[in-house]
Amino acid sequence: MADNGSSQATAAWPLPKFYFEVKWDSAVMLFQEVSGLDVETQVIEYRAGAPSQDNGPVFSATRMPGLKKSGNITLKRGVYKSDSKFWHWFNQIKMNTIKRLPVTISLLDETGTATMVWTLTNAWPSKITGTDLKSGDIEVAIKTIEIVHEGISIDNS
Repeated sequence: MADNGSSQATAAWPLPKFYFEVKWDSAVMLFQEVSGLDVETQVIEYRAGAPSQDNGPVFSATRMPGLKKSGNITLKRGVYKSDSKFWHWFNQIKMNTIKRLPVTISLLDETGTATMVWTLTNAWPSKITGTDLKSGDIEVAIKTIEIVHEGISIDNS
């Protein structure tokens, strides 16, 4: 008997990456691209005391985990008339003070339900890049905002 495809509905498939939303503060914003959702642990190398037979090889270092480090998040979206939310937030930066906001990036399934959520703690804009202008291009104008944060948590329940 031929397979009618009904077994595929219950199979586990990877999620596509094109259906997502970004919330900062309480506003939901649409973006073309989100990148930089990475976290790493810095490596600390040291050599403890004098080498002996019990400490292992003479010239090897011990490695241990150090501080966690997160990269900046880069968000890209089209330029819209009278849309200056990026600039308002960026212009709030004063010497050593800025309004820090929670930013939530959600990967959505086909029903629009969040299946994987990245939450940025104390996020603030460090860089805004306007679009490039070329008279020969017929592309959409894209602006970029780079966001610094103090930590990222991931929930995929």
